[in-house]
Amino acid sequence: MTHLLLVGAGGAIGSMLRYLVGLWAVHRFGSGFPWGTFGVNITGSFLIGVLAEVIMRKFGASPDMRVFLITGILGGYTTFSTFSLDAITLFERGDVMLSAVYVIASVALSILAVFSGLALMRAIV
Repeated sequence: MTHLLLVGAGGAIGSMLRYLVGLWAVHRFGSGFPWGTFGVNITGSFLIGVLAEVIMRKFGASPDMRVFLITGILGGYTTFSTFSLDAITLFERGDVMLSAVYVIASVALSILAVFSGLALMRAIV
């Protein structure tokens, strides 16, 4: 039951952060491209790499801490379900090439961001 509460609390924090990033992105860049979702997926992927390395490998943090930070906060923060909807929306409005670029760039950069987060923490911790 403790883990469930930790995931819920972390998920609430992550979801609020995702919402704020989305608002900021629309305000800053407009709504023609889902920059908020794109940015959240990249930064979330980087952060999961950082946290996985620091929490799990270097500091042996408790299962509670891992569940709260990784499953809860980052699970609420990252948005691959929204990402999928954004890709289909771009496609359905006729922006087939932009949809393809969005999907390929999101996946490739998210994987690169996880790798970068792991490498960064392995180098400095």
